[in-house]
Amino acid sequence: MSHGLLLAFEVTILVLAIFLGFEVISKVPTLLHTPLMSGTNAIHGIVIVGAMLVAGLGHKDTLTTVVGLVAVVLASANVVGGFVVTDRMLEMFRKREEPAGEQPPPDSRSPDGGPVRKTPPTQ
Repeated sequence: MSHGLLLAFEVTILVLAIFLGFEVISKVPTLLHTPLMSGTNAIHGIVIVGAMLVAGLGHKDTLTTVVGLVAVVLASANVVGGFVVTDRMLEMFRKREEPAGEQPPPDSRSPDGGPVRKTPPTQ
């Protein structure tokens, strides 16, 4: 296989992967965003391992070492940012504790489920 044909084959796979990824991600409902972020964080952990392998190989080529180092830094930033975003999103679903000494607000519904009518006190 010639170099030009191999390059065209690889670029075709890249373009198809971009289109497929865009279509899959655009169809994800908002409710599933947090689990999807957790999954991509795991994938980026694998990217960090691969980048460390590339950066640590015994190549004497400076370009390979620099590209491996940049890949480690960017993948690490992506993983940390993903965990921060996921933690903030999960924080929205946690129950907030009442401060000590404060009573929770009274229920605004009557026992039968209707609204409570507030009447002025009679004297």
